[in-house]
Amino acid sequence: MYDSLQEIIPLLSERGITIEDPWDVVAAFESMVADYAGSKYAVAVDSCTNALFLCLKYVEAEGEVTVPANTYVSVPQAIIHSGCSPKFKNYSWTGTYFLEPYKIVDSATRFTKNMYIQGTLQCLSFHIKKILPIGKGGMILTDDYEAVKWLKKARYEGRDITIPYDQDNISMVGWNMYMPPEQAAYGIRLFLQTNDFNEDCGGSLKYPDVRKHSCFNTERS
Repeated sequence: MYDSLQEIIPLLSERGITIEDPWDVVAAFESMVADYAGSKYAVAVDSCTNALFLCLKYVEAEGEVTVPANTYVSVPQAIIHSGCSPKFKNYSWTGTYFLEPYKIVDSATRFTKNMYIQGTLQCLSFHIKKILPIGKGGMILTDDYEAVKWLKKARYEGRDITIPYDQDNISMVGWNMYMPPEQAAYGIRLFLQTNDFNEDCGGSLKYPDVRKHSCFNTERS
């Protein structure tokens, strides 16, 4: 991964992107994905699961959050960890769906040009089995700058990534959910080879009904 970081710097320089600090590589990756997807901003994190969790915390979600019954198990787990209760609904989907009633979108199985749904917090996955297979990683697309400011601190223990640790005044309790520069560098390398259009890599037909798992303690409706 360190080699990927060193190798990506001249590639970015050719595109007019100056890297003065390793974290600039993360910012470059965020900018590239936002431009590709059609959002104003993007916030890189360590997984789509944690992207969903952070978004739920940002909107101060409460009560029930409805998701399709046929999805990956970490989605309802993230809902529970956020302090809410998952509610399961039977419906077909491909590529993307909302965490109702919030404008939070799980787009773990979609990555294609101009995919951003305006006005939402749209979460991406860069898992090894996804379209941009970094191995582990995620991103949040948004057009809300206030959300960006909160999410960037929340992902990094409440820290401001632009301020040295011994000079920062940490005013919020955050989480360790950031994407390191080495992962971002590898993501850029893969991104530069991606297509404008990619077929969805998952949907309701791919995932079994999560209600079968006893950890959710629910009955089939």
